[in-house]
Amino acid sequence: MFIQTEATPNPQTLKFIPGKPVIDQGNLEFLSQETATTSPLATRLFGIDGVEAVFLGTDFISVTKGPLDWQMIKPAVLGAIMEHYMSGDPVVSDEAETAQAGNDEFFDPTDEETVTVIKELLETRVRPAVAQDGGDIVFKGFRDGVVYLTMKGACAGCPSSTVTLQHGIENLLRHFLPEVQAVRPAEDA
Repeated sequence: MFIQTEATPNPQTLKFIPGKPVIDQGNLEFLSQETATTSPLATRLFGIDGVEAVFLGTDFISVTKGPLDWQMIKPAVLGAIMEHYMSGDPVVSDEAETAQAGNDEFFDPTDEETVTVIKELLETRVRPAVAQDGGDIVFKGFRDGVVYLTMKGACAGCPSSTVTLQHGIENLLRHFLPEVQAVRPAEDA
């Protein structure tokens, strides 16, 4: 098994591409060992000293490390991914996708048409680029002309994520939707 490794814009995160499907659709993010109990793969990765977050995409795994150097962690991560696929264990249990599928979006029902266009633009123009960097972007809400988004995976905590949100995505959305005045992280909502 050959696992490709790619750098991401976040120096704390590497993207691992096992050449096999990871999850069927969407993505799952685990920010601690305790939240990883529904994923044998994520649990295995959290067993490595220095691993702080695991993000599973359809065909990649992003691993975020703490202060330890990648030279120390990367071989163990590669080994854990290889061991997992050789074990035949599922990447996630059935309840994992249900557990993270909660819908906590907020917007006024009168803005539903605008929100539909925002989601479509994010899905077709933003999400593919963000996934290439080992992450994802999730719509959380729209209120008073402000779009609230959450960055996941390699994009969460990335030094350039604020610039991506406030310039790239904001400019795109404002171009197509004049009612959009700003884009902010969901935690600012």
